[in-house]
Amino acid sequence: MAALAKGGRTNFYGFLIRLVARVPFLFIASRLYGASALGRFASALVMVEFAGQLATLGQKRGLAQRLAETAWPETDHLTERQQAAAQAAYVPDPDAATHAVADALLVTTVLAVAMSVLIWLYPGSMYPNGNFGQGERLLVLSVWMMAVGDIALAALAFRFDVATTVRARAVVEPWTLSITAGLAYFVYPQGGLALAYLASVGAATGVALVALVRAYGWPRRWRPRPLPLLRLAIRNMPLAGADAVEWGTRKIDVFILRFFIGDAPLGIYYFAQQFASLPQKLKTSFEPVLGPVITRNVRSHNMPAIAAQVCQVGFWITAAQAGIALALAMPGAGLMGLGGPTFVSGTMALYFLLMAEVVAAPAVVSEAALIYVARMRNLWISLGTIVLQGVLTVAFIVGGYLWGANTSESAMAALAMVVALGICSVLKSRLLGRIVGQPISNWRWALVWAAVPAVAVGMIARLLPEWAELLFGLPAIIGVYCLVIWRVGFGPEDRVLFRKAV
Repeated sequence: MAALAKGGRTNFYGFLIRLVARVPFLFIASRLYGASALGRFASALVMVEFAGQLATLGQKRGLAQRLAETAWPETDHLTERQQAAAQAAYVPDPDAATHAVADALLVTTVLAVAMSVLIWLYPGSMYPNGNFGQGERLLVLSVWMMAVGDIALAALAFRFDVATTVRARAVVEPWTLSITAGLAYFVYPQGGLALAYLASVGAATGVALVALVRAYGWPRRWRPRPLPLLRLAIRNMPLAGADAVEWGTRKIDVFILRFFIGDAPLGIYYFAQQFASLPQKLKTSFEPVLGPVITRNVRSHNMPAIAAQVCQVGFWITAAQAGIALALAMPGAGLMGLGGPTFVSGTMALYFLLMAEVVAAPAVVSEAALIYVARMRNLWISLGTIVLQGVLTVAFIVGGYLWGANTSESAMAALAMVVALGICSVLKSRLLGRIVGQPISNWRWALVWAAVPAVAVGMIARLLPEWAELLFGLPAIIGVYCLVIWRVGFGPEDRVLFRKAV
């Protein structure tokens, strides 16, 4: 629990830095490039990031289990006495962990290059409207950078190095994106967003690789092993599927919307999605540390510890996400107005997207354990979720047309996400509860007691001018919420999250 608290605390600060860094990029992209350019950029990112997810082959979380096996002998098939003897006599190979990381990077590189070539040959997968330049086409180069960076950060997380993730993802990447986007507009405005994204991902991956070499060293006496790598790929298919599906639930809405609406409305939806994804980044703050901790308990069959850790971290995430969602939703029109008057039309979509992140928290935390104790069942639930979300998205949009509802297509897509992710959370929490023999729940009534005064403060803040609502109202909402949740909802085990020396 101390490791979870330390990792989550470090990444929470990274979340705050990311929040500050995200606003300049959104302001630059919306005010300089416009909604249409943002829409093309969002459409291309769907394919590029999907390819990057598949190229990792589930190793962002699966690598933790591989590294655990290199540090501890596989003795599950032995008796307790034989296990004790084997573990006492086991001398780990100092190069085994480095070789495991090298194998993972090799598999990812081969897959990333193959997928990049396919997307390059069929650029219409990124830009279905056909409106793109050569600079925007270069976005495929980010597939390899993105995938390799994820593997490097996963390997560092196994050794509880979360600080590198914060530096790479919360400092280097967003600030490089904002600065490069601003400069590129005056040099190559048509492809400036794509080039800025390439620069930001490349810089973040460079930071991750430097830290990886320092932590693991260069692979000595390492040779690529085709058959073990093939077995690794097959073994990680459920993890790869779960990762791709979890990512897909946040992107299938954009993928579908680009066939129903134009570039400009899609750009407005993407603008709202960037604010709503901030709570998601906070949620994933615990994943790099939660995975290695759970793998150790899985190997020792300590199911009560897994249940305690999932419930504890689940409450931390839900409490934080609820407060952030309230703070962003109450002045939602003002936030969307940062992009310009036309962006305010996406306020309703912002509300639903923020709600979706809150209801998705139990599923993501439960999945952190399910991928090790029930891979295939977790994968089937994930597949069912993304299929349900896709069907609901199309049904809600078409239903809105037929019934003449005065609601935008983007808001309907966001509402479909809320319903699908809510059902997924219930199913995965119950499945994990049956496996560990204890109920899994993130809910506490303190969330309600903290939300009520925060909403009251938000209503008062709405009476202020828009700039004052954002400058003073948003921090006031978070402050009141945090004060109440600290007094009413947090016990001694919860407050370990905020202790510097655990």
